[in-house]
Amino acid sequence: MFRSLRIHNYRLYASGQIISLVGVWMQRVAQDWLVLELSHGSPMALGIAASLQFLPVLLLSMWGGVLADRMDKRKLLLWLESALGLCALALGLLDVTGVVELWHVYLLCLLLGAFSAVETPVRQSFVVEMVGRDSLTNAVAINSMMFNLARVVGPAIAGVTIVAIGTGWVFLVNAFSFVGVVGGIWLMRTSQLMRSDPVPREKGQLLSGLRYVRGRPDLMTVMLLVFFIATFGMNFYMTLAIMARNVFQGDADAYGLLSTLIAVGTLAGAAWAAKRTKPRLSVFIASGVVFGLLEIVSGLMPTMLLTGLMMIPVGIAMMTFTTTANTTVQLAVEPEMRGRVLGIYMLVFLGGNPVGGPLMGWLGEINGRAPIIIGGIVSVLVTVTAWIVLLRRGDVAKPRLRRTRRRGAGEPAESVDAAA
Repeated sequence: MFRSLRIHNYRLYASGQIISLVGVWMQRVAQDWLVLELSHGSPMALGIAASLQFLPVLLLSMWGGVLADRMDKRKLLLWLESALGLCALALGLLDVTGVVELWHVYLLCLLLGAFSAVETPVRQSFVVEMVGRDSLTNAVAINSMMFNLARVVGPAIAGVTIVAIGTGWVFLVNAFSFVGVVGGIWLMRTSQLMRSDPVPREKGQLLSGLRYVRGRPDLMTVMLLVFFIATFGMNFYMTLAIMARNVFQGDADAYGLLSTLIAVGTLAGAAWAAKRTKPRLSVFIASGVVFGLLEIVSGLMPTMLLTGLMMIPVGIAMMTFTTTANTTVQLAVEPEMRGRVLGIYMLVFLGGNPVGGPLMGWLGEINGRAPIIIGGIVSVLVTVTAWIVLLRRGDVAKPRLRRTRRRGAGEPAESVDAAA
């Protein structure tokens, strides 16, 4: 299950990431709670903060993919991870000194989103350079396990810390945690990286990535489903805060508990994904439908305990869906296009939040349960629609997508079966 960890560079990367990710999840909980405190419990303010943090994805994620194809990904990540740590440091200092205002949080959400929009496609496309194609599915699953293990630990620590000493110290802890990920990348053995040939700087590289995806019906199907489900169904950073505070009248501990329980489910889903070797279309479609149905049921639960318990299977279905989508995209593209395609993938995965955030916040003003229920309905409808379209085209009967991959540096030429 953990074969990627036998690789020296990936062990360094994973060691730093798990420390940093705990800090990131602590900050997410603290940031949402700080916004609610500064806005006197306004779901709309929470939606605006989410929009500002994800808005840069619309403008920068595809350019991040272009940079990933052109530049040394390791060096680029060193700068980007450092910048993310500085954003956390600034918010922490403003908070602990007592001068923080809502517009400060909004501004830092925008800056954090800008750096994250570039960092994400670079980091995603760097994984295959550390582990190679044969271990990519396993590495993506381990990344998800680390992410969700941190999602279990981080919110729980954050909830207790916020109650004990306030949100500011949570941001400072997150800033310090970036030392781990920056140090891990710095200490890597560059001679062991399996790099593809860098793409020369040319005009129209961004458009060529868009044309490439548009000409691939398999990728278009994945991208469209990911867009709708991520935009309307995966707003748990906001919907759980609204449920905890405005539906069940809880405090930061209640929000942390709900976040932790959904993370338990996503961790289990990632562990299952680590055992699989190739993603499949049937699993992708089924997990989208099951995710939406479970989300609807969770939004109808009468107590916080039952809502939290429902978050476990919701998390399993969500992680199955996202892991299958990610590995399908990475395995189905040529090395020289991977950064740009992942930039587009991150655009559709996160770029809908500037629309979905305020919309779900507005629905939360009307009824605290509405965002999570409507998100589940949208997820079911779009997945079933995609399934019907694929049945009519006959694509469901084609479990594999064959392509001939062009050779990157250090990789033999081969014909690749990328399971859809």
